[in-house]
Amino acid sequence: MDKLRGTVERFVFLNEQSGYAVLRLTAEGRQQTAVGVIDGSLLGQEVELTGSWITHRQYGRQFEFSSFRPLSPMNVVGLEKYLGSGIIRGVGPQTARRIVEHFGVNVVNVLEKDPERVKEVAGIGANRASLVAEAFANRSALREAMVFLQGHGISPGYAGRIYRQYGENCEKMLRANPYRVADEVHGIGFKTADRLAMELGLAANDPRRIAAGLRYTLQAAEEQGHCYLPSEMLLERCREILAVDIALIRPVLDEIVSRRMLVAAIISGQRRIYRPEFWQAESDVAGRVKDLLRRHLNHAEVTDEELARFEGANSIVFAQEQRAAVRSVLKSGLAIITGGPGTGKTTLIKALLHVAGTRQLAVALAAPTGRAAKRMGEATGHQARTLHRLLEYAVQEGTFQRNTENPLACDLLVLDEASMIDLKLMSSLLQALPAQCILVLVGDVDQLPPVGAGSVLSDLINSGLVPSVKLNVIYRQAEESAIVHNAHRINRGEFPVLKSRAKDFIFMKADSPEQAARLVIEAAVDRLPKMRRLHPIDDIQVVSPMRRSITGVEALNHELQSRLNPASPNKPEIKFGDRVIRLGDKVMQIKNNYGKMVFNGDVGRVVDMDTEGGLLTVLYNDVDTRRRVQYEFSECDELITAYAISVHKSQGSEYRAVVLPFTTQHFMMLQRNLLYTAITRARELVVLVGSGKAIAIAVKNAVTEERFSGLQDHLHGAYGAGS
Repeated sequence: MDKLRGTVERFVFLNEQSGYAVLRLTAEGRQQTAVGVIDGSLLGQEVELTGSWITHRQYGRQFEFSSFRPLSPMNVVGLEKYLGSGIIRGVGPQTARRIVEHFGVNVVNVLEKDPERVKEVAGIGANRASLVAEAFANRSALREAMVFLQGHGISPGYAGRIYRQYGENCEKMLRANPYRVADEVHGIGFKTADRLAMELGLAANDPRRIAAGLRYTLQAAEEQGHCYLPSEMLLERCREILAVDIALIRPVLDEIVSRRMLVAAIISGQRRIYRPEFWQAESDVAGRVKDLLRRHLNHAEVTDEELARFEGANSIVFAQEQRAAVRSVLKSGLAIITGGPGTGKTTLIKALLHVAGTRQLAVALAAPTGRAAKRMGEATGHQARTLHRLLEYAVQEGTFQRNTENPLACDLLVLDEASMIDLKLMSSLLQALPAQCILVLVGDVDQLPPVGAGSVLSDLINSGLVPSVKLNVIYRQAEESAIVHNAHRINRGEFPVLKSRAKDFIFMKADSPEQAARLVIEAAVDRLPKMRRLHPIDDIQVVSPMRRSITGVEALNHELQSRLNPASPNKPEIKFGDRVIRLGDKVMQIKNNYGKMVFNGDVGRVVDMDTEGGLLTVLYNDVDTRRRVQYEFSECDELITAYAISVHKSQGSEYRAVVLPFTTQHFMMLQRNLLYTAITRARELVVLVGSGKAIAIAVKNAVTEERFSGLQDHLHGAYGAGS
């Protein structure tokens, strides 16, 4: 790492919230440009920056720094620059000069110890004097906090977030319990808090550290899809994370359970540990599902004549299972329709809309993701929304506006891609259902479980309590599709037909991972665009089972980016470690950002990038609009390039063509439902690249990783009242 010492002359750009800045400083008699996160009050001061020199394609040579250190206290010249920089409302360069000239060399002492004296300066009244005093006091506190936090290993960006959360009491509060930042400061997790705690001298076996470690262990399990962990597994995982003996962890667990910071439930002799919000969500979903099933609906029976009219209008003939599904919906407050590709799920939704229309029922259509909602709307001709838009998420409050007190205005709600809905979102949805509303869950239960915690759809079906219809018949429109036939063969545990002349399913044999990677790139970049006239970015999606490996998401993304959107002098870009995002890139949001209303899995294109201002803009094609979302560079850890994505991230999406590497290098991920999910993402073409051996392993492997979910036990009343 390089060092750069100099005096901060001015800020070309400064974001007060994130601290990201483009600044000019004088170093060794020359003016230099530097970019990074810094304290805005350092204007006019001498600083030492740590980072590296880079050559920006548009702005030339500049110093990109990751940390800074003030080298001198604020002097008279620096103070005049700071006061006159426009950071204090009503104070400009001339007023700043008068303040400095009036107090001379004592100006810093006056502002620190007796700031009210500023009103002595000609032309400055009491109001502006108090603004100056307040700004100087705030900046002094911020400067001290930044020095304290960075001195203990916290990056400038995180330090700014922590200070905004706790203000001038920052140091005192963190010395009392540094782990609170993991719970209270957005974007900061246990590992950062733990580093701070170790810097502050907390012992490895400090109860505060163990309590935070237990909560973190459960959060990590939730990210793997679990709603709880068995007590002994929790203790063992926590021991591995903290490197502390289980004998020291166990009493802390008992203590925080007794204080209801965690919830313990015992069933069949097993002690299960939940975080309170997941225990509450499971209890709430189970209670509301049982309420739905107890409802007595007064809708008239669906007649054969009604179904015949729909069949005639759509030139179809329903199978018996489909007729049963339509009829069952009006008999219960909750019904499930599941089935694989080509089995008529969309046709069934249309039939339900037809029946609802004849009864003048208000209908709402929704899906967990924007891509799934858009596809649902196009297929049915009715408006469909994401669940977050349906439930009217309020950014400022951080809650859904549709809830028990303000329910949805509909008589029938159809939720597509229901296999994707996680426990917490299901809880919010059920809270917003009005009395007498029918909820229909439509999805493919054989696909991968949701990215979030829980396995709601499969739990509801397996409970045996919810009326469920599984569609198995492949209909005429899908009979010619090798994608559909192979998907069903895989789902039945049969090897897919690879040696055929099918136009929509191509197998490319690869004898090594290196050959597979090369063939994937060739197919996505050259062959399919030329032979099938597919756009390599908009129409083709590379989907991989793993993130790392030569045929994994990261390596393929790097190569595809260099081929499909190569660097050029007139194309700005930014670097984050070994990642690059440049103008024109296809990108994916990888965490829910409720403030921007973009969610994990949303895909868009970078359409603008202002490297001087530290901003980039992504265009997302939402369900009903094209939306531009702006990101500060400090927020771009939420974005990754999306030329290649994981199978899990592809859920709920449909692409004209899917290119799928599938090799024994992916051994840990060779599962039937993963292969099934991947190929069912394609609408027109699947290109499967790899080995028959890897495919055979996946087809035979119907064992999926167990998810710890207690929803079925809640539904059957297995948990005691004292849990």
